[in-house]
Amino acid sequence: MREEHVPLSAGVAALEQELRRLELCEEICPMAPMAPRTTLRIGGAADLLVTPRSASAVAEIVALAREGGVPFLILGNGSNLLVSDLGVEGLVISLRETLCKTRREGNRLTAGAGLLLSAAAAFARDEGLSGLEFAAGIPGTVGGGVYMNCGAYGSEMKDVVESSLVLGSDGEISILKARQHGFSYRHSSLMENGDIVLATTFLLSPARSEEISERMEELMARRREKQPLSLPSAGSTFKRPQGGFAAQMIDEAGLKGRRVGGAMVSEKHAGFLVNAGGATAADMLALMLLVQQTVQQRTGVTLEPEVRFVGREMENSHVLYK
Repeated sequence: MREEHVPLSAGVAALEQELRRLELCEEICPMAPMAPRTTLRIGGAADLLVTPRSASAVAEIVALAREGGVPFLILGNGSNLLVSDLGVEGLVISLRETLCKTRREGNRLTAGAGLLLSAAAAFARDEGLSGLEFAAGIPGTVGGGVYMNCGAYGSEMKDVVESSLVLGSDGEISILKARQHGFSYRHSSLMENGDIVLATTFLLSPARSEEISERMEELMARRREKQPLSLPSAGSTFKRPQGGFAAQMIDEAGLKGRRVGGAMVSEKHAGFLVNAGGATAADMLALMLLVQQTVQQRTGVTLEPEVRFVGREMENSHVLYK
């Protein structure tokens, strides 16, 4: 695929005018490059990207997009996305810049959806609250982490989420209790029902800040030792298959270092497909397919991507499972 600049549709142009008139956004950017907003550093331009002023502004912006028939994407840190070389049709709503407030009430920590998980973990540490140490090295936001039930080192968001403030597909803002998130491995019910996380409350445990800090440093050392943090990636590219580990299967298939264009299977950790320089979404998709087919032929296991595919024509990609 190649990057193209597609003229804004009448619906997107009209939405841009209305958003400027209503002053709901801190920033409004037509034809905004998406590559700098993803950890893979891949992707064409979004037709329109906005930064809402508040949670209530998010609700108004989403309502206007739906009313105008404009597709929209909620963006956090872009840490689990592969964006099309052809860009993203419609509206991208970036939450990272504004929905990032935190507060503590007893053993509860409430954080805005746009707050980086590393910042949430650091705030908890400074407040003497334990439970988010595992999230300190995850490059996503609170909202994205809840959306996909991210996890590391034996812990997941489901272990600490008490409730979330969500914007429902009906346009109403409500509180979602932990059990209503439908958490499972790298999944939540939000991925199907269209709810948008605006903020999340974590139920944590009191502990000495020094002990929390030591645990965070231990986990970060393990990350630095094993993961290719010096190259752009989307984290683990494939989900853990039942009864095994994706990285081990890829490694044993002899795929470490395999490249397609600028996309490469990390030589340090086979579970990471990285941007080794100038990679396109087409490169990454082709490498993912190569990995899937090779592992499937060797083991009978089809690896399922953990990354989300967004943007024009991504639904037509030939990756075996999305």
